[in-house]
Amino acid sequence: MTNVIEIEHLTKSYGKARGVIDVSLKVKEGDIFGFLGPNGAGKSTTIRSMLGFLKINEGSIKILGMDSIKDHETILKKVGYMPSEAWFYDSMRVSEVIKYAADVRGLDCTEEAGKLCERLKMDTHKRIKELSLGNRKKVSIVCAMQHRPKIFIFDEPTSGLDPLMQRNFFELINEYVNEGATCLLSTHVLSEVNRYCKNAAIMREGRLTMLESPGIDEDAFLKFYEDEEENS
Repeated sequence: MTNVIEIEHLTKSYGKARGVIDVSLKVKEGDIFGFLGPNGAGKSTTIRSMLGFLKINEGSIKILGMDSIKDHETILKKVGYMPSEAWFYDSMRVSEVIKYAADVRGLDCTEEAGKLCERLKMDTHKRIKELSLGNRKKVSIVCAMQHRPKIFIFDEPTSGLDPLMQRNFFELINEYVNEGATCLLSTHVLSEVNRYCKNAAIMREGRLTMLESPGIDEDAFLKFYEDEEENS
């Protein structure tokens, strides 16, 4: 299978603050790839580097065979990215935010957006300021999925979602992947990776460790948290 994400020896430094160190990672087409690690381990820094939002110090990144820096704008058109924080203009209605996200890409996503809103049980007439954290997350999910991208990149997508919406979210991912998409799921929730992901890796203190399979013992994973607390 083709590698749709290829990271080679990525290093991003923030000076004294922790970044990522010598990270190499490959994600194959059709994968649901779990990107595990405690908060602050370097997952978001890696993702932002992949999308060309950060200037890296060393290494190379290719997304769909394109260079993350030179082909930054083209890559963003083919990727559905959901950041960990869902920030929108408070005065806008849900429907306006979703349409704006489609308009930025020059696409009419009305039909797909409608399907997603129905599956996630969203009230599109509400203003953003009226929404709970979970409902803001759902708006962000629709914005990332409505253009049916080749790659989904989700950063802590299920925080704030109730169990039913979490299940609906993963059902949607599986449906898109079955139709040819690929998903990178950044999370600190071990059960999500064990249940839904085909392959996985763990970030810890800015370094990455590939896993033989997504199945990882809970006690072993909690040890990552304990070590992180001791060294912070």
